[in-house]
Amino acid sequence: MAGRGSRLRPHTLTVPKPLIPVAGKPIVHRLVSDIAKVLGEPIEEVAFILGDPAFFGDDVVESLMDLANELGAKGSIYRQDLPLGTGHAIMSAKESLSGPAVIAYADTLIRADFDLDKSADSVIWVKQVERPEAYGVVKLNGDNHIVELVEKPKEFISDLAVIGIYYFKDVGVLKDELQHVLDNDITNGGEYQINDGIKRMMEKGMKFVPGKVSEWMDCGNKNVTVETNQRMLGFLEQEGENMISSSVQQENANIIEPCFIGENVVLKNTTVGPYVSVGDNTVLENCTVKNSLIQGNSKIYNANLDNAMIGNHVVFNGNFESISIGDYSVLE
Repeated sequence: MAGRGSRLRPHTLTVPKPLIPVAGKPIVHRLVSDIAKVLGEPIEEVAFILGDPAFFGDDVVESLMDLANELGAKGSIYRQDLPLGTGHAIMSAKESLSGPAVIAYADTLIRADFDLDKSADSVIWVKQVERPEAYGVVKLNGDNHIVELVEKPKEFISDLAVIGIYYFKDVGVLKDELQHVLDNDITNGGEYQINDGIKRMMEKGMKFVPGKVSEWMDCGNKNVTVETNQRMLGFLEQEGENMISSSVQQENANIIEPCFIGENVVLKNTTVGPYVSVGDNTVLENCTVKNSLIQGNSKIYNANLDNAMIGNHVVFNGNFESISIGDYSVLE
């Protein structure tokens, strides 16, 4: 999770993308918890690979240590000093690369219910997609083993896209192959990639199999993050999760579920929902809000919002005259 999330600016100017809340919970917290459910066994350690300490500071580290503790696991922090690719990022955590492990990119959310094949040397998690030419895909043989990784194939190879989550029976093997990649300066686009380590494992006859997820949700930019928030709220409603805090204050207000409404939210002369997340201590007055994501400690007045994403500590009056808008902001 070392990237700066530039496509999600301005929301990632002050908050790392994996800590942006979706349906009331930071992306990386949801991802790690969902992976833990699939594994179905105790987790010894969660290692987080962060970037510049000036951006990924003490508050970020504290949040991640809390996440590891919730799983009864040790939390470890590593730093990728330069953005030199996925393989380089993984090797930043080489002290933790031993035994069975899952490696995941922290800007993705999933819904998965499959039995992990722990007899395989590796499981690459995939999702069936409509436009495989836009993704990296896996090529399977007749035994349902992965025999090749193909990036954005011009001709049809398969419709199973790699989503960026991998299981390794012994991640130390991947570490050895990635060390070879680094030592021999094997790069793609000037970066060291996990795929080059995986391909070396395949060349040595190791068994790779697919793990198919039912849902794969991106948080790459504002529009897809709002859509992911909508989909996640729908899933949580189906699972019977209570998403509306008992401390919500309502005055002439209407909540159309599914919605996540955080602690001490004030709704006055307002209709919220469906598919809205509102963070703690936010006030909405004289508003109609649907299909939107609003974070904490904000005050929104006189607004009609749809497909909106609003950060923390925002003051927005829909009847604005005097405004102060920073870089990368959009009003439409």
